[in-house]
Amino acid sequence: MFKLSVFTDEISQDLEHAVSVAKEYGLDGLEIRSVWDKPPHLLSDQDIARIRGIVDASGLTVCSIASPFYKCEIDDAGERAEHMDILRKCCDLADALGTNVIRGFTFWRRTPMDDWWTETLRGFDEPVEVLQARGKTLAIENEASTMVGTGERLRRFLTELDAGCVGAMWDPANCIFDLDELETPYPDGYEAIREFMPHMHLKDARLDESGTPVCTPIGEGAIDFRSQFRALVTDGYEGFVSLETHWRPTALSEDELNRPGGADFSKEGEYASRICLENLAAMLAEIGLK
Repeated sequence: MFKLSVFTDEISQDLEHAVSVAKEYGLDGLEIRSVWDKPPHLLSDQDIARIRGIVDASGLTVCSIASPFYKCEIDDAGERAEHMDILRKCCDLADALGTNVIRGFTFWRRTPMDDWWTETLRGFDEPVEVLQARGKTLAIENEASTMVGTGERLRRFLTELDAGCVGAMWDPANCIFDLDELETPYPDGYEAIREFMPHMHLKDARLDESGTPVCTPIGEGAIDFRSQFRALVTDGYEGFVSLETHWRPTALSEDELNRPGGADFSKEGEYASRICLENLAAMLAEIGLK
């Protein structure tokens, strides 16, 4: 059976409070993106020691470091160098917090994407060397703002890259936001990447009356999560499914969705995440998984 976790900053920038909410809902793990208004690569040694103490006392597991790695311009050598430093620092953080999974991306989107495809793949030569040396897995999230937004394109990327230290961070809801390459998240997107998947994110979305993608509470969007959850069990997936709420009563801006983190992002997050956690528990109970 898969395990459940939550992005702590989808609840609060106060890690202790986020942990208390996670425990209240019986979750198994935590995903670290921003804590105390700092992104993961800017946490100090003192911050990291404090996080380690809070996590150890909670009995929960840090399942992933949700880094912003390679959310940068593909043709900006300076930005790419900065992001290599982000990757190395997130490897250090992963070591300290006992996880081997780091989330990454595939550069900000340029179109037509196929014109940039070879350079996208080539951009992972150095990261793969770092990951292999550090014993870490980079889980690539399909996100519409980047060069890989769907399960099918993520499968193509991972197959052509052919690096055992790079896998899939499957996020069904992100397919709804990719209007360039339409894909049904389940079953089509999931079927494309299930063999590559060390980790999964959980949020929901739909197209509004104007055809614009919008976030919704879990279970109120376009994704067939009941079938998706059943498939995870049938396929023997025992990794984490991590709530990345993203829905708010006051909708987040596009920039906040693309660059999440910090106090403004976490505002209204606890309220929204509690609704999603309650919806999730009801959904799992309905299909006999909780």
